[in-house]
Formats: sequence, C-alpha cells, structure tokens
Amino acid sequence: MIPWLDSNTAFPSLELALSEPNGLLCAGGDLSPQRIVQAYRQGIFPWFTEGEPILWWSPDPRMVLVPSEFRVSRSLRRTLRASKYQVRLDCDFRSVIDACARARRIGQAGTWITDEMQTAYCTLHELGYAHSVEVLFDHQLVGGLYGLAIGKMFYGESMFSHATDASKIALAHLVRLLDSLDFGLIDCQMNTPHLASLGAREIPRRDFTARLHELTAFAPIRGRWPGDGANQAWDW
Repeated sequence: MIPWLDSNTAFPSLELALSEPNGLLCAGGDLSPQRIVQAYRQGIFPWFTEGEPILWWSPDPRMVLVPSEFRVSRSLRRTLRASKYQVRLDCDFRSVIDACARARRIGQAGTWITDEMQTAYCTLHELGYAHSVEVLFDHQLVGGLYGLAIGKMFYGESMFSHATDASKIALAHLVRLLDSLDFGLIDCQMNTPHLASLGAREIPRRDFTARLHELTAFAPIRGRWPGDGANQAWDW
C-alpha cells in the first residue's frame, strides 16, 4: 500500500518511492498551488489520468538537462537561423497547456493533463510560477512547452509540435533564456529517446535532490516573463 495524503499530510520520504512503476511515492492530497510548489521543491511531481486519484512520483534515476549541454543539430541550427518562426514567452499559457493536453503520444491513450491539472497550472501561471514558450508561424500557434520555475531551477512539464521542429525551437529558446538567467538545471522527469537526443541524461535521485535544494534556495524570479524575451539575438 502506498501512503495516502489528506489536505494536511506532508509528503513521505522519497526513499519510500517504489522503483516500479517509475517512482510512485504516494496518492491523494490536492492540487493547490502550495502543495504543488512544495512537491517540486522536494523532487516530486503529480501525474495521473482521468478517473484516478492524484498520484505523486519521484523517479530514480531522474532525467535532467543542463542548459550548457543542450545539443543543437545542424538542421535545427539552420531553422533557428532562418527565423521564420516567431517565439514568445508567457503570452498564451492556456493555449499551450491545452495543446499539450490534446497532443497524441505514442503508447499513451488519453492524457495526464486533465482539466483539473490545467486549472491548477493556469493558477500557478497567474501566480508567476508556471511559464510557457510559444512558437508561431504566420500568427498561428504551432508549438510550445510549459513548466515551472522555482529559484534557479526549471521543471519541464510538457511540449507539443504541429510543425517540423517547433517543440525543439521552443526548447532551444528556453535553454538560452535559462542559461542567461543562470538557471542550473531543467527537470525532464522521465527518460525518452527524444530528450536524450537533445542532451538530457539520467542522474541518481540523490544527486538530483541535492542539486535541487541548492538551486531552489535562490530568490524566486516571480511574475510573467516578457513576451518578446525569447527573441533576443542569440548566436545559433
């Protein structure tokens, strides 16, 4: 039996997380901003589908991306230099999370980005924790991603792409922005070949949480990011 949280129960020790499946730690609780921020500070995140209780996870090992290790392929570099896409920050968070929820993913039926999750993360966006990167072509949203920033730590949640390399373009601009702000790590949660191809790698959970405690100790950069902040003259 995994631990069950009520509204006042603290998260259990990460050592109690099951190795299979994927570091399941506990269930229950709520999706209040306080609960979610507390979870991320401890290396825990919510992930569940419609009809399930809220499930909380802490995988070991953990997939992360160090901004300086992001890999830009030749084809992606050409696309970035061509500048045919417009990239914005925090201009349409709700549309990004909705598109991520609707995206079809191999091996998955349905989505973990339920209406309840969307409401929770939109509230976090209004509070200045959650952020979006939006990629537009001909004034239409064709790709993007969203996640949370706490201190100098960014927690990637999901991305989508309706055009070639659109999600990679979003990630490339996010990486450059975070690097310029001295962010130390991007949490990618689970290992996927796509993330590995972009430079993400697995590290032991104990190393992840140690780094996490260092980075989240920095004063938070709260509030919305400037909409045109992704369109700096980056050297691709």
